[in-house]
Amino acid sequence: MPDSADDAPDQRLHPWSWLFELQQHLQQFLLPLVALLFFGSRRQDGEWPFHLVTLAVLLAMTGSALLQYLTYRYRIGSDALTVRSGILERTRREIPFARIHNVVVHQNLLHRLFGVAELRLESAAGDKPEAQMRVLRLAQALELERLIRQRGESAPAAVDSGPAAPAPLLELPLPELVRLGLISNRALVVAAAACGAIWQMFPRDVAEEFVRDQGRQAVGYASQLQLGAVPLAGTVALVLVAGLLLMALMSIALAIVQYHGFRLSEAERRLTVERGLLSRSRSSVAQRRIQAWTLREGMLHRLFRRRQLRVDIASGGGQEQQGRALKELVPMAAPAACDALLQHLLPAVQWPPARWQAVSMRGWWRLCLPALVTVAAVTALGCRQFGAWGLLPLLWLPWSALHAHRQVARMGYSIDSRRVAIRGGWWSRWWRVAELDKLQALRLDRSPLDHCFGTATLTLDTAGASGSPPLRLHFLEAARARELMEQLGQEMARRRLRW
Repeated sequence: MPDSADDAPDQRLHPWSWLFELQQHLQQFLLPLVALLFFGSRRQDGEWPFHLVTLAVLLAMTGSALLQYLTYRYRIGSDALTVRSGILERTRREIPFARIHNVVVHQNLLHRLFGVAELRLESAAGDKPEAQMRVLRLAQALELERLIRQRGESAPAAVDSGPAAPAPLLELPLPELVRLGLISNRALVVAAAACGAIWQMFPRDVAEEFVRDQGRQAVGYASQLQLGAVPLAGTVALVLVAGLLLMALMSIALAIVQYHGFRLSEAERRLTVERGLLSRSRSSVAQRRIQAWTLREGMLHRLFRRRQLRVDIASGGGQEQQGRALKELVPMAAPAACDALLQHLLPAVQWPPARWQAVSMRGWWRLCLPALVTVAAVTALGCRQFGAWGLLPLLWLPWSALHAHRQVARMGYSIDSRRVAIRGGWWSRWWRVAELDKLQALRLDRSPLDHCFGTATLTLDTAGASGSPPLRLHFLEAARARELMEQLGQEMARRRLRW
């Protein structure tokens, strides 16, 4: 590689990149084009103008994709990547390797058939990647990823010594993918989204009429069978069990498609995640870019004795929403494996903490207030419509009170010279860990109820992370909250922010 960006030759994308750019355009405008063709075919008198408009739109998309390929150039320098694009409005972007936080190599089924890949370079800000190369040859994309990983390191000696072999940290065999599918229940989410989309696409009266017709046919079929109460209840239960088994099988299939070949590896202080059966994705991030770590486990996780490990990376909010940034470091693993992995990646940090500090239990019932207001409204409406049966929603209040009490009782925090850790949740539990070098701002809040109970809330902001739940300490004693704020403020003042 040339030492200077000015002396380095310009490079082009893959010759078939215009085809993938056209595919992206078609995905964005698929619904309008389908609607245009549909309404045009419904008009028997003079439908050709609609076809001409559709043809003109397709030609414009194809021309735009071709121009994107003909005008896109990139140049690899010693410490930066230069990207040029555009015809009437020429754009040149200088992207320093050291500012690239996340590198994503993505391959869908079409990419794999052509032997190409899409490369995305993401920094700490912005709603879209700094550079999105659609598409490069697979070997070319992997080589560029390796080059960015090496030249992005602060120590030049790391480049001279050659690339280190990736050290595997975690792999998910097929039994783990089966458990992941059962825990995630992704088929239910997909089915709900599909039902919502169908409901929005068709007119409301048509959808309601379809549901009524299918319901009448089902009731008529059941009445013809002349089943008794017990056989009818058994048939309904059998149908429900079959539906649940079908959803479980679909969830397992979706988990296998998404996480097949999952591999977490470490090389040169960078973490790389590879996964996918039909669409392969390879995403890597420098460990120093990770702002916070989150462990999660729900009821099904605890049933299978598994946890999930996620990370917050200093990247734009738009990237987080689009799912581009590497967030799911470990989709599922045993609790001991998650703890060991976290201790390995943060060797100077003790995990799990030896002791958790509890918060104040005064006013724990405040967490019940939203449920109390909702139950009161539903009960009033139910009593008006159904009489005494409308009091049934009140049965939710004891569970809400138990949930609130247990949730506050489990809240805790642990702060030492290197990190701050927060835990919370009861039915679904979570742990959040952030190094003190990553803290950027502190905020102390006191609501009217906090003034009544002598408590406060301390919020810790990291550099660009936007994970959930936030790094926030609820139900602290007011004096203790001010003491922690002063202590952490002094630590932040004497430490250099590691972005």
